[in-house]
Amino acid sequence: MVAAGDAGKAGVAEKLGIEPGIVVQEIGWDEDVDDDVRAAIEERSGSDLLDEDADEVVDVILLWWREDDGDLADTLLDVRSPLADTGTIWVMTPKTGRDGHVEPSEIAEAVSTAGMAQTSNISVGDDWTGTRLVSPKSANTRR
Repeated sequence: MVAAGDAGKAGVAEKLGIEPGIVVQEIGWDEDVDDDVRAAIEERSGSDLLDEDADEVVDVILLWWREDDGDLADTLLDVRSPLADTGTIWVMTPKTGRDGHVEPSEIAEAVSTAGMAQTSNISVGDDWTGTRLVSPKSANTRR
């Protein structure tokens, strides 16, 4: 039987759009990331998360981002090169009041500068918020 907390974490992978067989690359890992979320993504996708040095095409990029991590727009431009045309970037930022919190307006500005489209935000665990980004081509095909 699955404990209620475990079911919630597994549900996070589904909310992130993780499906069996997709390839997920993780960028910005540090000791503060939510390991339960990472485990749920690996379990749902059926494979380990690729690290920052992987050079294959990926379906989802999981980008852990904190206030002091540098220029988000530059990072988005750098990390999106291995992303499939219909791929998604999830920018995971600490929630309001947590160390490293990033203001939503800063994310929106970086997304615009990087030429991407922001589609949704979700709560991911106790400490993180996820912001879903797609390339404008993907956003346009859904209209």
